[in-house]
Amino acid sequence: MAEQHKEEAAKESLMDKISDKLHGRGDGSSSSSDSDDDRSSAAAAVKAKIYRLFGRDKPVHSVLGGGKPADLFLWRNKRISGGVLAGATAIWLLFEVMDYHLLTLLCHCFILTLAILFLWSNASTFINKSPPNIPEVRIPEDVVVNVARSLRYELNRGFATLREIGRGHDLKKFLIVIAGLWILSVLGSCCNFLTLCYIVFMVLYTVPVLYEKYEDKVDAFGEKAMIELKKYYAIFDEKCLSKIPKGPLKDKKQH
Repeated sequence: MAEQHKEEAAKESLMDKISDKLHGRGDGSSSSSDSDDDRSSAAAAVKAKIYRLFGRDKPVHSVLGGGKPADLFLWRNKRISGGVLAGATAIWLLFEVMDYHLLTLLCHCFILTLAILFLWSNASTFINKSPPNIPEVRIPEDVVVNVARSLRYELNRGFATLREIGRGHDLKKFLIVIAGLWILSVLGSCCNFLTLCYIVFMVLYTVPVLYEKYEDKVDAFGEKAMIELKKYYAIFDEKCLSKIPKGPLKDKKQH
């Protein structure tokens, strides 16, 4: 009997040790999962604290609208992007440097194309070759409607913004718009419209891809610049803007 009691006690102690080990492993796994959750939450908090230029929370590709236009500006396909850049440069050189006119170029292109097609169609019966296959070109109605709707939406939003600025409700936006228009007037006095469009095209082709490449450095510099600008704006607001009498924020109701 005594031996049986000893064997049972030994078995119970062994089972207790096994259960203790199992519980210890479970605690370790739970603690490791808790530590992983803490690390992920800390990483998310660090990412949330990172300053992004203009307060964006999306990648550059999404900010540019995504799809093929964003791929074009970010040089996802270098062959296509390089071809478009070469074409735009050739057009600028043709019209700006060589003083070629747009209407003259269009007329010459149409004359050359129609002459080639006309001669080819008439000569095909003599040289025993098939006439040229001229595709039928039609502009889809839904494309025109979508473009018109998008243009209408943007114009209405611009008019609403100008109306809000004219009513004196947003001084900061007023100063930004005035500064932007002044910069455009200076650029317009230095170059013509075609050169200005080419400059804008080159900016769109170089700035986004460079910003995507050096994103962290540019954002850090932008954060410091915004802090300094806010300091100067607070001083300017305290000394000058706060002393300017402001108009009513809300229209008075007419009874």
